[in-house]
Amino acid sequence: MSSLFPALTGEPGARPALRFGARSLTYAELAAAAGAVGARVRGRARVAVWATPELETAVGVVGVLLAGVAAVPLNPRSGEKELAHILADSAPSVVLAAPGDELPPALAGLERIDVDVRGAGPVPGPVERSGDGDPALVVYTSGTTGPPKGAVIPRRAVAVTLDALADAWQWTGEDVLTHGLPLFHVHGLVLGVLGPLRRGGSVRHLGRFTTEGVAAELNGGATMLFGVPTMYHRIAEALPGDPELAKALAGARLLVSGSAALPVHDHERIAAATGRRVVERYGMTETLMNTSVRADGEARAGTVGVPLPGVELRLVEEDGTPITRYDGETVGEIQVRGPNLFTEYLNRPDATAAAFTADGFFRTGDMAVRDRDGYVRIVGRKATDLIKSGGYKIGAGEIENALLEHPGVREAAVTGEPDADLGERIVAWIVPADPQSPPGAAELADHVARRLAPHKRPRVVRLLDSLPRNDMGKIMKRALPHD
Repeated sequence: MSSLFPALTGEPGARPALRFGARSLTYAELAAAAGAVGARVRGRARVAVWATPELETAVGVVGVLLAGVAAVPLNPRSGEKELAHILADSAPSVVLAAPGDELPPALAGLERIDVDVRGAGPVPGPVERSGDGDPALVVYTSGTTGPPKGAVIPRRAVAVTLDALADAWQWTGEDVLTHGLPLFHVHGLVLGVLGPLRRGGSVRHLGRFTTEGVAAELNGGATMLFGVPTMYHRIAEALPGDPELAKALAGARLLVSGSAALPVHDHERIAAATGRRVVERYGMTETLMNTSVRADGEARAGTVGVPLPGVELRLVEEDGTPITRYDGETVGEIQVRGPNLFTEYLNRPDATAAAFTADGFFRTGDMAVRDRDGYVRIVGRKATDLIKSGGYKIGAGEIENALLEHPGVREAAVTGEPDADLGERIVAWIVPADPQSPPGAAELADHVARRLAPHKRPRVVRLLDSLPRNDMGKIMKRALPHD
């Protein structure tokens, strides 16, 4: 099979590959260190990686992939019960970690290999013997409706997703990516580390996201920034008082947001301060990347662009009937088919079968509308964000965007709750900009009704000090307090 990382095979040179803080590796150094890891894990089925935001994680995962083995990234912030489930389910034979990392008791019985980033191993090229459909990663989903499921992501999916993004974003080996994303998730690991390495470019990981770190890297030669909406919100908040940050973003070739919808209000604030538009894309653990705004296309705020090369995307009604009229208003569930998909949920044939239609489309559970020119706008999750009120199907996402345009609203989430008259009524959960003087329910309802339509106005407003979020910045609506 073809190599996932052509720049690491053959004659890897002295070009920069990875930088985490003050520590860095060239392609030649990475090839040697990853080769040493690969030599120690070759022949195993699955290898766990204690995925801290450190150089060792990147070297470990690359070494495992070069050996043709599947990596299981572990979230260092997982609770004991979740971690025990993941280990029992994936049954790794060894865990890779940075020297000195203290591992939790759940990992005590597992053989440990410390990753030496200055190690030297065999040339990795001959080690890659696995086929394109063989597992590259087993990534565990968040498990909102039960214990996390392990999505088995084949090598083919990694390669085709990264190549499709290279096409969409004009991503080359000349690009230098910076980000501060966690490395146990596909955004930070696949896109943020494996992406630059597949292109022959470099990545500078911030360790911990700060606007100062972003400004320093983009002003110091980085060309691309990847982030989640929480990060871009902090950037938008900081821009008015930080000319260095504004200069840094204005000089970037590409600003990309993902993992959740970026509010239109933050899009507009960043564009006004920097002249640059943030590009959004849409993907999932099970599908890697499905759509993106293209670098040579229109960066339309609030949309995730068009399907990537090789990805078939359709919207369907509740009964599975495909929607053929794209009018920017008709809401349907996104289903996708293509070589970017996972192969199975590990040890869960029932869940795997339920996830696919008879003709091979994956049921994403995400609700969207599609414009006439193919642009996709996600309006929320089927389980938590589709509200059926007064005979209308309403996506929570567009109401949240409208609420965030109100100057008295710092954060917003929208849900539905049972209503004897309407079926469901729209509930707005608000973190006010000024807790001493929050906007009133009628004021917010009128604000939404003017921007969208009267039937989309919230009927109930509940005030919170903060919204519950996961590690990727997504709002966890199931964790909102219930009466």
